[in-house]
Amino acid sequence: MTAPVISVAYHSGHGHTAVLARAVGAGAAEEGARVHLVDVDAITDEQWALLDGSDAIVFGSPTYMGTASGAFHAFAEASSRRWFGQDWKDKLAAGFTNSGSKSGDKLHTLQFFQILAAQHGMHWVNLGLHPGWNSSAGSENDLNRLGFFAGAAAQSNVDEGPEAVHKADTATAEHLGRRVAQTARVLARGRAAA
Repeated sequence: MTAPVISVAYHSGHGHTAVLARAVGAGAAEEGARVHLVDVDAITDEQWALLDGSDAIVFGSPTYMGTASGAFHAFAEASSRRWFGQDWKDKLAAGFTNSGSKSGDKLHTLQFFQILAAQHGMHWVNLGLHPGWNSSAGSENDLNRLGFFAGAAAQSNVDEGPEAVHKADTATAEHLGRRVAQTARVLARGRAAA
C-alpha cells in the first residue's frame, strides 16, 4: 500500500503557527506519510496541485479577532474553484490554531475549518484526545492542555517569538499529524477492500 499524502495548508502571521504546521507534518511523517507544507499566503499553482493530489489536508491558522487570519480566509475563498468540481470530496481534513490567550475564541477558528471541509465534502478528523491539565494531577505539559476536541489548539505569549511555542502544544500538533496519517491509511485500506 502506498504512503498517504498529507498536506498542511497553513498561514502564520508571526511564526508560531508555522512551528505547529511543522509539528503536524512531523507527526504525519512518523506514520510514514509523504508530507507537503503549503504556506497559503504565497500559494502557487504547483501547490494547489499538491493539495488536489493529497489524501488529507490539515488546515492551520492563527486565531485573529475570533477567526482564522485574513490570509487564510483568502485561501478558503480561492478554494471555491475546487468546490465547483468537488475536487476535494472524500479527502480527510483536520485543523489546528494558535492564539495569545488560553481560549482566544480558537474554537471558532476550528469550526470555520470544519465548515470549509464540509462544504468541500471532506471527512473531518478530530483530535481524539481527552483534555489534559484539568485535574490536580495534571500539568501544563499534558497533551491537549487547553482541552480542545475539534482539533489542535495552542497558546503562545504575544511578547515571545516562535521559539517559545509550548512543548505540549507542539506535541499535541504532532499527535494530530499522526492521527490524520493513521486515519488516511485506514480509509485507503477500506476503499481497497470495498
